[in-house]
Amino acid sequence: MALSPQSIEFRNRREAVFYLIFESLFSDCSPEEILETAESVDNFDVDKKARKRFLAICEKADELDKLIAEFSEKRVLERVPKISTAILRQAFYEILYDPKTHENIAISEAVRLATDFTLEADIKFINGVLGNFVRNRKSETPETTEAQA
Repeated sequence: MALSPQSIEFRNRREAVFYLIFESLFSDCSPEEILETAESVDNFDVDKKARKRFLAICEKADELDKLIAEFSEKRVLERVPKISTAILRQAFYEILYDPKTHENIAISEAVRLATDFTLEADIKFINGVLGNFVRNRKSETPETTEAQA
C-alpha cells in the first residue's frame, strides 16, 4: 500500500525529529544549538513542526525517560541503547501529547524506525515497552485514577 503525501510528510518529520533526539543524547549542546547545526549541515529537512516537536520532547525528556524506565521490564534506563531511547522518547511523547497521532500509529512508527536503525532485540524491546505502557493506560479506569489522587 502506497503512503499518501501527508503520511510521507509525517514520516519524514518523525525521522528528522528522531535524528535530532539521537544527536541530543550524545551532545552537551542545547537543543537550539543542535537545531542550528542540523540546519547548517542540511542532511535532512527540519521544518517548523519538526523543530517545535524536538524542542517539546527535549523539555519533557526527564518525564519521558521515567516512563521508559518504568515500563521496561528487563533493562534499566542506563542500559537502553541511545538509539532506542531516542525512538521511545518520541513515541511516548506522541502517545501522551499529540492527540492527532493514535497510539497504534505511534507504536507502529517506533517499530518502523527501530527496524531501520536497530537490532532485532531492540525492535522487540521497543515494542514491548510501548505495549506495556498502552496496556497499563487502558487498564486504568477513571475510578482507579481518582482513588490514587
